[in-house]
Amino acid sequence: MSTSIAPRRSTLTLGLLAGISAASTAAIFIRFAQNEGAPSIVIAAARLTIASLILAPLALTRYRSDLGRLNQREWILALLSGLFLALHFATWITSLEYTTVASSVVLVTTTPLWVALFAPLVLRERVGTAALVGLFLALAGGIIVGLSDTCSLQTGSLTCPPLRTFIGGTAFLGDLLALFGAWMAAGYMLVGRKLRAKMELIPYIFIVYGMAALVLMVVMLGLGKSPLQLPPMAYLWFLLLALVPQLFGHSIFNWALKYLPASFVSVTLLGEPVGSTILAYLIFQETPGWVKIGGAVLILAGIWLAARIEK
Repeated sequence: MSTSIAPRRSTLTLGLLAGISAASTAAIFIRFAQNEGAPSIVIAAARLTIASLILAPLALTRYRSDLGRLNQREWILALLSGLFLALHFATWITSLEYTTVASSVVLVTTTPLWVALFAPLVLRERVGTAALVGLFLALAGGIIVGLSDTCSLQTGSLTCPPLRTFIGGTAFLGDLLALFGAWMAAGYMLVGRKLRAKMELIPYIFIVYGMAALVLMVVMLGLGKSPLQLPPMAYLWFLLLALVPQLFGHSIFNWALKYLPASFVSVTLLGEPVGSTILAYLIFQETPGWVKIGGAVLILAGIWLAARIEK
């Protein structure tokens, strides 16, 4: 168990800002890799595998004793946490093939909302009124974001396609995948929270990232996909995904959990869709309409309320 002294508040704040900035690049790098012809499951597997291989020398030498002290229950929890993380990346990255960066990132970052809702069942944490209000706000915003990909606002009236066309649309499928990715990320956070309390950062992320990489590799091979014979630029995007949003961005959030309340760290994740949307606008010229912006605001407001778990 760590006895490290908590960093200054300013250090934590700057660290979280850096983590948000790094995490915001994920959707952009993924879109570039997809443009090079890389299948979504290959992107997810490569991201976690490269990150795990980079961590391996340090984790297996300096932190070998930490790994050796883990009992069977902790290893099972680590495996489960890695499974959730693998499913999170597999579904979220796939969603970017079907919907816009803005919709995908906003929906996948509803994770803090689901953490707040499931905390009473998993962690025996009481959820207050703020979380319930946040749930309704976020669900309303999610419906608006989903509608914005298939419906249009013309002369003050909302025009939508028939229900069968709406449900069968690619944008709707992408939004559902992104939402499922949020549920899996919530499971990852809930199961992994106990492990992080007992472990140092490096062995913790090495185990979870490694488990996720293993699951994704098995799924990738099972689907008959291969990471070989892709354009050289695809491998550059894989490397950048592992280094910037994964090892830098996500690991900073895990680092901060040791010194700040989980609810506070969850709220900082709300900066990711803002950063991703700005980058998507600058790079891909994806301009979100006012309907989508309004839905995103409701989602972010709902998450902010839900993350304020009353103790």
